[in-house]
Amino acid sequence: MNRSRVANLLGAGALAVAERVSAEAARAAGVSASGAAALSTLLVEPGIGVTELGARIGLSQPAAARMLDTLLAAGLVERHHPGGRGVRLTLTATGRAAAEKLLEARGRVLADLLEPLTDDQVRALTPALEALLAGLVENRRSEYVLCRLCDRQVCARCPVGEECRGYG
Repeated sequence: MNRSRVANLLGAGALAVAERVSAEAARAAGVSASGAAALSTLLVEPGIGVTELGARIGLSQPAAARMLDTLLAAGLVERHHPGGRGVRLTLTATGRAAAEKLLEARGRVLADLLEPLTDDQVRALTPALEALLAGLVENRRSEYVLCRLCDRQVCARCPVGEECRGYG
């Protein structure tokens, strides 16, 4: 087996898939790629603060604050100041609709990419992808970055989440 060729194919495929998913998700929501990741995150984790949001989508605090300003101006996110504690972020109804649209777009892109594969190929690909994803976990917070555009309802048993729990 030629692992160099497989690695090269994986690299090309991963880049193409990431670019296509990111672009379509952002287009569907009408926001940037980081904005799409923020909407997706806030859909499943409402009430987190800007620093935590940035960490979960791979942005520094200043970059997350700038991205958040754009989402606030677009009416997609609201800030809440509960009882003197830090700022909490939630989606507006428009933001929730945009997050749902981006997940639908992501799902369509991925379904289209799987279309040329036979059922047997998809069955063989599943454990390989699970192992690859588990191998990408670096710490217990990796789940937030790796799964930032995931449709959490589709993945009943997340290999990334399971691996993250192993980090205590």
